[in-house]
Amino acid sequence: MLAGDIKKNVCLRLDGRIYVVIDFLHVKPGKGNTVMRTKLRDVQDGRVLERTWIVSAKLEDVQVDHRQFQYLYKEGDDLVFMNNETYEQVNISKDVIEGVDFLKEGENVMASIDSATDTILTVEIPVKVVLKVTYTEPGLKGDTATNATKPATVETGATIRVPLFINEGDMIEIDTRDGSYVTRK
Repeated sequence: MLAGDIKKNVCLRLDGRIYVVIDFLHVKPGKGNTVMRTKLRDVQDGRVLERTWIVSAKLEDVQVDHRQFQYLYKEGDDLVFMNNETYEQVNISKDVIEGVDFLKEGENVMASIDSATDTILTVEIPVKVVLKVTYTEPGLKGDTATNATKPATVETGATIRVPLFINEGDMIEIDTRDGSYVTRK
């Protein structure tokens, strides 16, 4: 593929390692060639690096399949998932999964897999999840004049900031990208 064709979430092979494009910028300077500035995340260790290429540069892309998996349980530092097509169980490191703190058992996720080696590259959980509040301090009446928040623990063990009117047992929707409260369900 050409560097000018780079998009977000495209997988590239550089120096024998696989990287996922997390950000890119098409730059046309006043003089000289048009370049593509990219931020790449190493699939194996999560390091982020920046690279710049001329848009006509040839790069080696990785053929990626997308498969749905179901989260079963936690085992040490890994999470165990089941392939929804073959019912085969696989262990996936928590480092590969963004928003892992909001993943509950039975949740379906989408995994990107290298077609050549059957290696799991990334795992994407749903952008919004509904979780039950297991602990929070009661809000005081009259404290709602400002945009005040309080900490709340949800059923997965994660702690987020919620408005004062949220109580224990409430179901709330959370944005998994930044761990923010969206709405009460």
